[in-house]
Amino acid sequence: MTGRNLILVVEDNEANQMLTRAVLELEGYSVAVAGSAPEALDRLRDATPDLILMDIQLPGEDGLSLARRLKANPASSMIPVVALTAHAMTGDREEALHAGCVGYISKPIDTRTFGAAVGRFLQMNGDERLVAG
Repeated sequence: MTGRNLILVVEDNEANQMLTRAVLELEGYSVAVAGSAPEALDRLRDATPDLILMDIQLPGEDGLSLARRLKANPASSMIPVVALTAHAMTGDREEALHAGCVGYISKPIDTRTFGAAVGRFLQMNGDERLVAG
């Protein structure tokens, strides 16, 4: 890598994948995309991202279950996970944090602020929690 942060986007919707990738790449990030939990685990075998953006409604294993698995595994437990959700209700925030996410970003993403929000998550220390969008 050339020093650019690698972001793994776990999102099953192709339009959301393309938009998220485009915005992040314009901000200077390297982006890997996975459309499901098994595909995300495959990507994690290839490279360790600096941040995972996790859709919570994935086909098969949902994003919060996958986040819990990643946090329980010493090989991936230190990777910050940010939940991406169209359900930005108070209970969803607590559920995402309880699953080990450092925060969440609501969908649809705001393309004007998304890159900055991702940057804030990358700069957080391990004890902070943040909600964006």
